[in-house]
Amino acid sequence: MSTTTRPAPGELVFRDADERDVPALVALVESAYRGDASRAGWTTEADILQGQRTDPEGVLAVINAPGGRLLVVERDGVLVACCQLEHRGDFAYFGMFAVRPGTQGGGVGKAVMAEAERVAKETWGVTEMHMTVISVRDELVAWYERRGYRRTGRMTPFPYGDERFGVPQRDDLEFELLLKVL
Repeated sequence: MSTTTRPAPGELVFRDADERDVPALVALVESAYRGDASRAGWTTEADILQGQRTDPEGVLAVINAPGGRLLVVERDGVLVACCQLEHRGDFAYFGMFAVRPGTQGGGVGKAVMAEAERVAKETWGVTEMHMTVISVRDELVAWYERRGYRRTGRMTPFPYGDERFGVPQRDDLEFELLLKVL
């Protein structure tokens, strides 16, 4: 007699993304950051960037990247979040983090970050997690700081003119490296 363990109702289920997930992942990331739908959550970039946040090719590249993973997070069979993990030597890079706008503020993001940190540490033995955040996103940076990340002051320019990253609505955008010792 075999038993199949099913997740409890409301439980978050983590798995690696595959090519079949691409359309749903693009829609999730776009809904979390761009356009009017993103305003239902607090992580919107709609006031500073318009246009796309990602596209199917970009998501597929993350899924297929050597040394990387794109974690899919489901609750009751519905995609609610995702994040990218990439092994870069002594550290892991955390990116493409999105939580469905209607579920933001309910602890999903905290749970995803904790799982991502655990996976990176156990899988690759890394001692740090790195990420880049648009430096003018003060509320978002503060949220990461409450999770143990620290600002480094190390900036990289925003890719103005490359619409794959969106259409900037202001001229002072740059990325800041945040890091956390695991």
